[in-house]
Amino acid sequence: MNSIFIIINIAVLLLLMAGLFFMQKKHVSFSKRVFTALGLGIVFGFVLHLIYGTTSEITTGTIDWFNIAGNGYVKLLQMVVMPLVFISIVGAFTKLKLTKNIGKISFLVIGILLGTTAISAAIGIGSALGFGLDGIHLTAGDAENARNALLEEKVTGVKDMTIPQQILELLPSNPFQDLTGARPTSTIAVVIFAAFIGMAYLGVKRKDPEHADFFAKIIDTLYSIIMRVVTLILRLTPYGILAIITRVTATSDYEAILKLGKFVVASYVALILMFIVHLLLLTFAKLSPVNYVKKALPTLTFAFTSRTSAGTLPLNIKTQTKDFGVSEGIANFAASFGLSIGQNGCAGIYPAMLAVMVAPAAGINPTSPSFIVSLILVVAISSFGVAGVGGGATFAALIVLSVMNLPIAIVGLLISVEPLIDMGRTALNVSGSMTAGVLTGKVTGELEKEVYQRPNVVEA
Repeated sequence: MNSIFIIINIAVLLLLMAGLFFMQKKHVSFSKRVFTALGLGIVFGFVLHLIYGTTSEITTGTIDWFNIAGNGYVKLLQMVVMPLVFISIVGAFTKLKLTKNIGKISFLVIGILLGTTAISAAIGIGSALGFGLDGIHLTAGDAENARNALLEEKVTGVKDMTIPQQILELLPSNPFQDLTGARPTSTIAVVIFAAFIGMAYLGVKRKDPEHADFFAKIIDTLYSIIMRVVTLILRLTPYGILAIITRVTATSDYEAILKLGKFVVASYVALILMFIVHLLLLTFAKLSPVNYVKKALPTLTFAFTSRTSAGTLPLNIKTQTKDFGVSEGIANFAASFGLSIGQNGCAGIYPAMLAVMVAPAAGINPTSPSFIVSLILVVAISSFGVAGVGGGATFAALIVLSVMNLPIAIVGLLISVEPLIDMGRTALNVSGSMTAGVLTGKVTGELEKEVYQRPNVVEA
């Protein structure tokens, strides 16, 4: 009998996907198809939740099949992340216009990412204090105790490392291993390796222009091929979002969310405030925040539902170049660096809030100016090398709490609401990298304002 219900659920999902395909054939805009998929997924997932619950065999079996579309889509995006990061950074050096400002662009992108992370940490601290969040009264169940046991294993190596040692971990001792994503810091390691290749190209270009031109053509060709692969995968976005958000809505523990509702609300208040900071920065740069929201929404929606900054990389680059008018070089730099440096949500707000919540348990006054200043600095420095996939916030929190000599158990106590909050954090991470790209393009004169200002008519 269970198999019959599972087959019915799969049939409904396929019918919904057929509707999205029909919209594509009717040339309905990409944005409308994405938001239609989001709405259908929420409704369908909630219906499954009401009928079968979150842990029934029917729900589990149904979600296993849905994951072929949802997780399969994310895996396809992750498949091209490392090649795209590597080719994007090297390609940034091979573009003549960018090489003239390479130092300035790198400094601006990294500076904006770290600066906004420091601001997000301050906002996270303010939100935790404003809502009076206290980690002492959180209780652990079986799932939380199991999670904390795993975290203790994960943090063993982190606790014994100083900040200089953590910085050394960012460097690629084996770039081929890092291209497989073997370490949490693999993304930034690939960026560093690609930057060395790019600088070597600049040196060869001065001494042997013929070989340099041949290398540049190879990189441009590879970039074109990879971006074509990206385009093919992005066409699946509405279907992937439909499956992913259906799973999230159907399997969420709403009772646990209600119990930790205060923390969830405080987190989203901080996330929204930081997003407003992004819009204010664009306004100060004399760029329309309304245009930014309209054009960024499809990408931010995917980041929200998928919970992966790395998987959102292709959409991130596409939005910056095609919709905002940012040069390819800067867009590649900002999107790639934003995967592992200065993630405003995962590496900024979340660790700062947890540190404030557990500070009293360690005998520290969380309102102390010295504690707040040191926490902001630690958060900003520790934001290097945060993995751009689901769970990166946990890694960031472990580092910050360990460096500040604070208990790490609170990270495991929030397991029930982690997916819900991680959705908002990931969207903010992506917004931060896109904002860094747009602002850098504006400062360096490599932003086509007419593209930024025109209505969004780009299809996928």
